[in-house]
Amino acid sequence: MKTLILGGVRSGKSRLAERLAVAAGRQVVYVATAVAKDEEMAHRIAAHRRRRPQEWLVVEEPLALGRVLGDAAAPGCCLVVDCLTLWLTNLLSHADPTRLELERTALLETLPALVGDLVLVGNETNLGIIPRGELSRRYCDEAGLLHQALAARCDRVVFTVAGLPQVLKGPPVEMAGTTGTIDRSGAALTPESESWSGGE
Repeated sequence: MKTLILGGVRSGKSRLAERLAVAAGRQVVYVATAVAKDEEMAHRIAAHRRRRPQEWLVVEEPLALGRVLGDAAAPGCCLVVDCLTLWLTNLLSHADPTRLELERTALLETLPALVGDLVLVGNETNLGIIPRGELSRRYCDEAGLLHQALAARCDRVVFTVAGLPQVLKGPPVEMAGTTGTIDRSGAALTPESESWSGGE
């Protein structure tokens, strides 16, 4: 199952991805794309590290996402990518202007052949005012096109709002250890729904 999870900042998307990975009951490989370029980002990375189960394997890769996924995918494995937003930002700010298209193409070509489960996490930033800066506008354009391409290739697409997952495409989200599922309305979160609040 390939799942794309989109949402705003602190919408609960990362926590949902982590819970899906746990529910899969497979060996998890967590692909982190963040680079600690300032103190605030370092704190965010540290918070994610504390939250992740110790038995998960972690691969830190800010650029070559397609190659890493191709190398790490295996039957009985669940890959989690967190997040596409930072990966795209890293490529947009790269010294080589051709790197973005090369890595984007590599990722999209790699996805269909991946075995095991895959959970991709990304920020949906295109719901507000159009930015004034040229680079910011380009980022929004590239993110929107990337999300469309990934959504077409994924079995399930989920949009998270205020900690509530809304299934846009594919089967409902079934969580191990709960008494229900999350359907397209996002309403049936089960008695554990308070645990979805917060997070990224």
